Amino acid sequence: MRVLVVENDKVTLLGQIGVALAEAGAEIDICRPHAGDAIPADETGHDAIVVMGGPQNARDDERHGYLPALAGLMRRFGDAGKSVLGVCLGSQLLARAYGAENRIGAAPEFGWCTVALTADGAGDPVLSAASGSFPIFQWHSDTFTLPEGAVRLATNPAAENQAFRIGRAVYGTQFHFEASRDVVDGWVETFPKLIETLQPGWLAQRAAFAAESGPSADATGLAIARAWVATIAAAETRRVA
Repeated sequence: MRVLVVENDKVTLLGQIGVALAEAGAEIDICRPHAGDAIPADETGHDAIVVMGGPQNARDDERHGYLPALAGLMRRFGDAGKSVLGVCLGSQLLARAYGAENRIGAAPEFGWCTVALTADGAGDPVLSAASGSFPIFQWHSDTFTLPEGAVRLATNPAAENQAFRIGRAVYGTQFHFEASRDVVDGWVETFPKLIETLQPGWLAQRAAFAAESGPSADATGLAIARAWVATIAAAETRRVA
């Protein structure tokens, strides 16, 4: 199992996704296009792609010229029947790749927030790993419309499209299910001034928020990660058969 992970920021922590990939014995190739790495030309060298979050918006091609190529690569993986995962910015790029509208600055959220599964999410092979309503970490300003042919899997009042699936195993999640409490601790250490600007007073209450929502969010994030990684193994089994 060889997985391409695309990082869009210098501080990217795989968190629960990394745990699940390690458990599965995955070989991980990291691509950092924000630092000058070339986007692979196609999907043939990998079984799956994970595109993580970042400070860019999904249409910021002028400042981040690699974004169209990255969106196109995600679409190539999906069209080839391979597993795709976009998290936060990654989900916004995935929506772009499939023709949806990106809505910049329309849905700010930060911290552990409640997300609810839709009826389709409750029956989905990956998102059903979560409970019907669950706390999970958010850090975004943008959102997107649902791509044509996509199935909405999770929602909340701030951003209607919190998770979606296209086809067998193309998934986008607006929320950061990879963000365990350890990941959040890393962000707090790196970005305290930014966080205080985004959510005044949150840092002072962080310990209480983490105690209340962190254990459940950690468990949910790992369950979703394991379920998505299982889609890669399922595709490999079908190819062998």
